[in-house]
Amino acid sequence: MKQAPDHLVKLIQPIVEGLGYEFVGIEYNPHPKHGVLRVYIDNEAGIIVDDCSKVSHQISGVLDVEDPIQGNYQLELSSPGSDRPLFNIEQFEQFIGHIVKVSLFKPVNNRRKITGRIQKVEQDMVQIEEDGQVVDVSFQSMSKANLEYEDHSENGGRGGK
Repeated sequence: MKQAPDHLVKLIQPIVEGLGYEFVGIEYNPHPKHGVLRVYIDNEAGIIVDDCSKVSHQISGVLDVEDPIQGNYQLELSSPGSDRPLFNIEQFEQFIGHIVKVSLFKPVNNRRKITGRIQKVEQDMVQIEEDGQVVDVSFQSMSKANLEYEDHSENGGRGGK
């Protein structure tokens, strides 16, 4: 997964949770001039700009003191949104029955992308049903995973009678 290094997770997760938010995960894309550290937070009531600002202020203070990242980077706070990223195996367990889109480092069944419903999780294996076929995917082979939005409203959200 595109999860940040452990030392960043161990530094930032307690800050987020200490402020009363769910720590979803961190994406870190290092770049000499335009690095990005994106922290995903959530909460039962949803996330608004003030929440992101509050958490960003606290994280910025700790990052300034601890200085865990070399070079320039931009700190971004985000809610996970309807295409919620999945960063660890426990999140796959949490969303069994939901549709997930997975990108892979190495092909599985000659495919680098799989979109299907999470059937079960055992140790580091995620079972995904795609078009009636069940595929076992190692968590370690995933480069990225996001939930897919499912419209459960009547008429597929299209309105009309």
